[in-house]
Amino acid sequence: MKHMHYTEVEDEIPAEEGVKDTTIRWLIAEKDGAENFAMRIFTLQPGGHTPLHAHDWEHEVFIVEGEGKIMSAEGEKSFKPGDFAFVPAGETHQFRNTGDGIARILCLVPYKK
Repeated sequence: MKHMHYTEVEDEIPAEEGVKDTTIRWLIAEKDGAENFAMRIFTLQPGGHTPLHAHDWEHEVFIVEGEGKIMSAEGEKSFKPGDFAFVPAGETHQFRNTGDGIARILCLVPYKK
C-alpha cells in the first residue's frame, strides 16, 4: 500500500505544449503498481491553464480548490471546489484558473482501453 501526503510527491511541469503556469503530481501511477488507472493532481496558478487538447481516453476530474472555467466543444462552464466533471474520450477540453488564488484539480485517467 502507498500512503502519503500529496505534497510529498514531486511537483513536475507537464511536458505538453500549451500548458501555462501549471504543475502536476503523479500521486498514483504505474511505478506504484497501479495497473489500470493513474491519479494526478494539477496545480494551476492564477491565469494558468492546461493545454486545449483531446485524447483517446476519458478523465474523471474533481475540483479540490480554486475557481475557473472548463473549456470544451460545449462552450465554457465555471468550476468551484467540490465540483466534478467527466470528460469523455475524444472531447477537446481545457481547465483554466480564472480566480485570484491557486486551483487544484484531481484527475484520474486509465492506462489502457
